[in-house]
Amino acid sequence: PASTPCAAPRNDHNAAAMTYCVGIMLEDGLVFASDTRTNAGVDRISTFPKMTVWERPDRVLVLLATGNLATTQGVTSRLEEAMTAGSEHALDRVPTMFRAAEVVGDALRQSYGRDAQALKDAGIDGGGSFILGGQIKGERQRLFQVYAAGNFIEAVAETPYFQTGEVKYGKPMMDRVVKTRIGLIEAAKCALVSFDATMKSNISVAPPIDLLLYRKDTLRVGLRMRVEDSDPYFLELRRRWNEGLRQVFAQLPDVPWTLA
Repeated sequence: PASTPCAAPRNDHNAAAMTYCVGIMLEDGLVFASDTRTNAGVDRISTFPKMTVWERPDRVLVLLATGNLATTQGVTSRLEEAMTAGSEHALDRVPTMFRAAEVVGDALRQSYGRDAQALKDAGIDGGGSFILGGQIKGERQRLFQVYAAGNFIEAVAETPYFQTGEVKYGKPMMDRVVKTRIGLIEAAKCALVSFDATMKSNISVAPPIDLLLYRKDTLRVGLRMRVEDSDPYFLELRRRWNEGLRQVFAQLPDVPWTLA
């Protein structure tokens, strides 16, 4: 569901938020991570946060966005305006996470529908997609992926994480490590390694990385931080991961075939 860089390279409003976002659902809580790279062509690189957090006494909601920047910012603005207006359909008033996912999907359809024809005429991909997760008092924590059409799916124990944006480079790491039983810190470490793998192969994803950890049933953010490229822990993680990969590769048995 991620969009490609748009046809108007000098128009920041149509910049592609070709980012990499991850949401992980664990037995102990939720982990979210997103990069901050946006581009409207190789000579027009900007930094915009893709993570939005709403923390209230009875709920914590986290939204990660990828796609056309104008579209995704329009969705977030619609959601904020509904809360300011005191709408019964606002994210700070809906009774369940399922309803929250419906609200995000509706806002996405409205934002994209408003400009769809104009974007099509200009040859611009105006789509967007989201990962929404959190917990509302009285129900369990939940995690959803909201697609460009406004429909969505929910994470389950067999598929406990979602990615959106530039997903292919970080997916192998996530598939091998992420299980619902691992801890929040271990999942955060895995997410950062998957970001490093993605950044190694694709310049459209870059730090800073926004990271958030939520412990189940606390109804408050446990940790929220921005990981810069110069962060000592991130640098050490990158160094050890690279060295470890080379060591493991060197220890693999040679192929048993003989060249003629």
